[in-house]
Amino acid sequence: MQKLLVADDDNEIRELLEFDLSHSGYTVETAKDGEEALQKAMTNNYDLILLDVMMPKMNGFDVCKHIRNAKPDIPILMLTAKGTINDKTQGFDSGADDYIVKPFDIQEVLLRVRALVRRSPANKTSQTLKQEILKLGDIEIFPDSLETEVKGKRIKLTPTEFEILYCLMQHFNNAVSLAVLLNEVWGYNSDDDVRMLRVHVGGLRQKIEENPKMPDYLHTVTNVGYKLTPMGEESE
Repeated sequence: MQKLLVADDDNEIRELLEFDLSHSGYTVETAKDGEEALQKAMTNNYDLILLDVMMPKMNGFDVCKHIRNAKPDIPILMLTAKGTINDKTQGFDSGADDYIVKPFDIQEVLLRVRALVRRSPANKTSQTLKQEILKLGDIEIFPDSLETEVKGKRIKLTPTEFEILYCLMQHFNNAVSLAVLLNEVWGYNSDDDVRMLRVHVGGLRQKIEENPKMPDYLHTVTNVGYKLTPMGEESE
Protein backbone atom coordinates (compact mmCIF):
# COMPACT_ATOMS: atom_id res chain seq x y z
CA MET A 1 0.00 0.00 0.00
CA GLN A 2 1.44 3.34 -1.06
CA LYS A 3 2.12 5.89 1.66
CA LEU A 4 1.32 9.59 1.09
CA LEU A 5 1.94 12.80 3.03
CA VAL A 6 -0.67 15.56 2.82
CA ALA A 7 0.52 18.98 4.05
CA ASP A 8 -2.07 21.77 4.29
CA ASP A 9 -2.92 24.25 7.05
CA ASP A 10 -6.63 24.26 6.05
CA ASN A 11 -8.25 21.64 8.29
CA GLU A 12 -11.20 21.06 5.97
CA ILE A 13 -9.07 20.52 2.87
CA ARG A 14 -6.56 18.35 4.73
CA GLU A 15 -9.31 16.13 6.17
CA LEU A 16 -11.06 15.90 2.78
CA LEU A 17 -7.87 14.76 1.08
CA GLU A 18 -7.06 12.32 3.87
CA PHE A 19 -10.56 10.80 3.65
CA ASP A 20 -10.67 10.43 -0.14
CA LEU A 21 -7.10 9.22 -0.52
CA SER A 22 -7.52 6.69 2.30
CA HIS A 23 -10.70 5.35 0.70
CA SER A 24 -8.79 5.04 -2.58
CA GLY A 25 -6.38 2.61 -0.94
CA TYR A 26 -3.52 4.84 0.20
CA THR A 27 -1.99 5.13 3.65
CA VAL A 28 -2.13 8.85 4.49
CA GLU A 29 -0.22 10.96 7.00
CA THR A 30 -0.80 14.69 7.41
CA ALA A 31 1.03 17.88 8.39
CA LYS A 32 -0.48 21.23 9.43
CA ASP A 33 2.43 23.55 8.56
CA GLY A 34 5.60 23.70 6.52
CA GLU A 35 8.00 22.78 9.29
CA GLU A 36 5.99 19.70 10.25
CA ALA A 37 5.78 18.69 6.59
CA LEU A 38 9.54 18.98 6.12
CA GLN A 39 10.28 17.11 9.34
CA LYS A 40 8.01 14.20 8.36
CA ALA A 41 9.37 14.13 4.81
CA MET A 42 12.94 13.93 6.08
CA THR A 43 12.28 11.16 8.62
CA ASN A 44 9.80 8.96 6.73
CA ASN A 45 9.54 7.33 3.33
CA TYR A 46 6.62 8.38 1.13
CA ASP A 47 5.51 7.42 -2.36
CA LEU A 48 4.10 10.92 -2.90
CA ILE A 49 3.82 14.25 -1.09
CA LEU A 50 0.86 16.62 -1.61
CA LEU A 51 2.02 20.06 -0.61
CA ASP A 52 0.16 23.32 -0.05
CA VAL A 53 2.07 26.55 -0.76
CA MET A 54 0.73 29.11 1.72
CA MET A 55 1.46 27.45 5.08
CA PRO A 56 2.63 28.77 8.47
CA LYS A 57 6.29 28.51 9.57
CA MET A 58 7.57 27.59 6.09
CA ASN A 59 5.96 28.02 2.68
CA GLY A 60 5.49 25.11 0.31
CA PHE A 61 8.04 26.34 -2.23
CA ASP A 62 10.81 26.24 0.38
CA VAL A 63 9.64 22.89 1.73
CA CYS A 64 9.66 21.51 -1.80
CA LYS A 65 13.23 22.70 -2.41
CA HIS A 66 14.50 21.07 0.77
CA ILE A 67 12.74 17.78 0.00
CA ARG A 68 13.92 17.74 -3.60
CA ASN A 69 17.54 18.34 -2.56
CA ALA A 70 17.47 15.60 0.08
CA LYS A 71 15.17 13.06 -1.59
CA PRO A 72 15.03 13.79 -5.32
CA ASP A 73 13.09 10.64 -6.19
CA ILE A 74 9.90 11.49 -4.22
CA PRO A 75 7.08 12.76 -6.49
CA ILE A 76 5.64 16.08 -5.25
CA LEU A 77 2.18 17.43 -6.14
CA MET A 78 1.47 21.04 -5.18
CA LEU A 79 -2.11 22.02 -4.25
CA THR A 80 -2.55 25.77 -3.92
CA ALA A 81 -4.71 28.80 -4.49
CA LYS A 82 -1.73 30.53 -6.13
CA GLY A 83 -2.54 29.84 -9.76
CA THR A 84 -0.78 32.38 -11.96
CA ILE A 85 1.78 31.30 -14.55
CA ASN A 86 4.52 32.82 -12.39
CA ASP A 87 3.29 30.83 -9.36
CA LYS A 88 3.26 27.60 -11.34
CA THR A 89 6.71 28.28 -12.75
CA GLN A 90 8.02 28.93 -9.24
CA GLY A 91 6.49 25.66 -8.10
CA PHE A 92 8.13 23.67 -10.88
CA ASP A 93 11.42 25.48 -10.35
CA SER A 94 11.20 24.44 -6.70
CA GLY A 95 11.04 20.82 -7.82
CA ALA A 96 7.32 20.03 -7.97
CA ASP A 97 6.24 17.34 -10.45
CA ASP A 98 2.67 18.55 -10.83
CA TYR A 99 0.55 21.51 -9.74
CA ILE A 100 -3.20 21.77 -9.08
CA VAL A 101 -4.95 25.06 -8.33
CA LYS A 102 -7.63 25.33 -5.63
CA PRO A 103 -10.56 24.89 -5.67
CA PHE A 104 -9.96 21.49 -7.21
CA ASP A 105 -12.01 18.48 -8.30
CA ILE A 106 -11.11 15.56 -6.03
CA GLN A 107 -11.34 13.16 -8.98
CA GLU A 108 -8.66 15.16 -10.79
CA VAL A 109 -6.47 15.00 -7.69
CA LEU A 110 -6.90 11.21 -7.52
CA LEU A 111 -6.07 10.90 -11.22
CA ARG A 112 -2.88 12.88 -10.86
CA VAL A 113 -1.90 11.07 -7.67
CA ARG A 114 -2.20 7.72 -9.46
CA ALA A 115 -0.08 9.02 -12.35
CA LEU A 116 2.64 10.27 -10.00
CA VAL A 117 2.68 7.32 -7.59
CA ARG A 118 3.45 4.88 -10.40
CA ARG A 119 6.78 6.69 -10.90
CA SER A 120 8.01 6.01 -7.39
CA PRO A 121 11.07 3.71 -7.48
CA ALA A 122 9.52 1.78 -4.58
CA ASN A 123 6.79 0.60 -6.96
CA LYS A 124 9.22 -0.96 -9.46
CA THR A 125 10.79 -4.36 -8.97
CA SER A 126 14.55 -4.81 -9.35
CA GLN A 127 14.03 -7.15 -12.31
CA THR A 128 11.83 -4.61 -14.07
CA LEU A 129 14.38 -1.89 -13.48
CA LYS A 130 17.19 -4.02 -14.93
CA GLN A 131 15.12 -4.60 -18.04
CA GLU A 132 14.42 -0.88 -18.44
CA ILE A 133 18.03 0.34 -18.32
CA LEU A 134 18.61 1.89 -21.72
CA LYS A 135 21.64 3.31 -23.51
CA LEU A 136 21.46 5.20 -26.78
CA GLY A 137 24.40 7.15 -28.11
CA ASP A 138 25.76 9.52 -25.48
CA ILE A 139 22.82 8.97 -23.12
CA GLU A 140 22.18 6.14 -20.66
CA ILE A 141 19.32 6.06 -18.12
CA PHE A 142 19.06 4.23 -14.78
CA PRO A 143 15.45 3.85 -13.57
CA ASP A 144 16.42 2.40 -10.19
CA SER A 145 18.15 5.64 -9.17
CA LEU A 146 16.31 8.10 -11.48
CA GLU A 147 19.63 9.08 -13.03
CA THR A 148 21.03 9.58 -16.49
CA GLU A 149 24.58 9.52 -17.74
CA VAL A 150 25.62 11.85 -20.55
CA LYS A 151 29.14 11.43 -21.93
CA GLY A 152 30.19 9.70 -18.72
CA LYS A 153 28.69 12.34 -16.40
CA ARG A 154 26.10 10.92 -13.96
CA ILE A 155 23.14 13.28 -13.40
CA LYS A 156 20.29 13.02 -10.88
CA LEU A 157 16.82 13.75 -12.28
CA THR A 158 13.46 14.46 -10.72
CA PRO A 159 10.79 11.78 -11.34
CA THR A 160 9.13 13.94 -14.00
CA GLU A 161 12.39 14.78 -15.77
CA PHE A 162 13.23 11.09 -15.85
CA GLU A 163 9.82 10.17 -17.30
CA ILE A 164 10.17 12.80 -20.04
CA LEU A 165 13.66 11.62 -20.97
CA TYR A 166 12.59 7.97 -20.92
CA CYS A 167 9.61 8.72 -23.16
CA LEU A 168 11.77 10.63 -25.65
CA MET A 169 14.34 7.82 -25.69
CA GLN A 170 11.60 5.37 -26.64
CA HIS A 171 10.98 7.56 -29.71
CA PHE A 172 14.57 8.70 -30.30
CA ASN A 173 15.25 10.71 -33.46
CA ASN A 174 11.49 11.13 -33.97
CA ALA A 175 9.33 14.09 -33.02
CA VAL A 176 7.04 13.41 -30.05
CA SER A 177 3.94 15.59 -29.81
CA LEU A 178 3.03 17.54 -26.70
CA ALA A 179 -0.16 15.48 -26.40
CA VAL A 180 1.76 12.19 -26.44
CA LEU A 181 4.26 13.43 -23.86
CA LEU A 182 1.52 14.64 -21.53
CA ASN A 183 -0.35 11.36 -21.85
CA GLU A 184 2.69 9.10 -21.40
CA VAL A 185 4.28 11.09 -18.58
CA TRP A 186 1.22 12.29 -16.62
CA GLY A 187 -1.41 9.86 -17.85
CA TYR A 188 -3.70 12.51 -19.30
CA ASN A 189 -3.66 15.27 -21.90
CA SER A 190 -4.76 18.81 -21.09
CA ASP A 191 -3.91 21.96 -23.03
CA ASP A 192 -3.68 23.76 -19.68
CA ASP A 193 -0.65 21.64 -18.75
CA VAL A 194 1.53 22.40 -21.79
CA ARG A 195 3.22 25.16 -19.79
CA MET A 196 4.00 22.61 -17.07
CA LEU A 197 5.61 20.32 -19.63
CA ARG A 198 7.72 23.13 -21.10
CA VAL A 199 9.05 24.08 -17.66
CA HIS A 200 10.11 20.50 -16.95
CA VAL A 201 11.76 20.20 -20.37
CA GLY A 202 13.66 23.40 -19.59
CA GLY A 203 14.88 21.89 -16.32
CA LEU A 204 15.95 18.70 -18.10
CA ARG A 205 17.90 20.70 -20.67
CA GLN A 206 19.71 22.55 -17.89
CA LYS A 207 20.98 19.19 -16.63
CA ILE A 208 21.88 17.29 -19.80
CA GLU A 209 22.99 20.04 -22.19
CA GLU A 210 26.28 21.93 -22.13
CA ASN A 211 24.43 24.92 -23.58
CA PRO A 212 20.66 24.67 -22.94
CA LYS A 213 19.99 27.52 -25.37
CA MET A 214 21.69 25.58 -28.17
CA PRO A 215 20.88 21.96 -27.29
CA ASP A 216 22.75 19.01 -28.75
CA TYR A 217 20.22 16.39 -27.66
CA LEU A 218 16.79 17.69 -26.67
CA HIS A 219 15.37 19.71 -29.55
CA THR A 220 12.13 21.63 -29.98
CA VAL A 221 10.16 20.64 -33.07
CA THR A 222 8.08 23.67 -34.04
CA ASN A 223 4.30 23.16 -33.87
CA VAL A 224 4.79 19.53 -32.79
CA GLY A 225 6.72 18.94 -29.58
CA TYR A 226 10.22 17.61 -28.89
CA LYS A 227 12.80 15.25 -30.32
CA LEU A 228 15.78 13.54 -28.68
CA THR A 229 18.92 12.85 -30.70
CA PRO A 230 21.06 10.70 -28.35
CA MET A 231 24.08 10.87 -30.64
CA GLY A 232 24.17 14.65 -30.27
CA GLU A 233 23.05 15.26 -33.82
CA GLU A 234 21.65 18.67 -34.67
CA SER A 235 17.91 19.02 -35.02
CA GLU A 236 16.58 19.16 -38.56
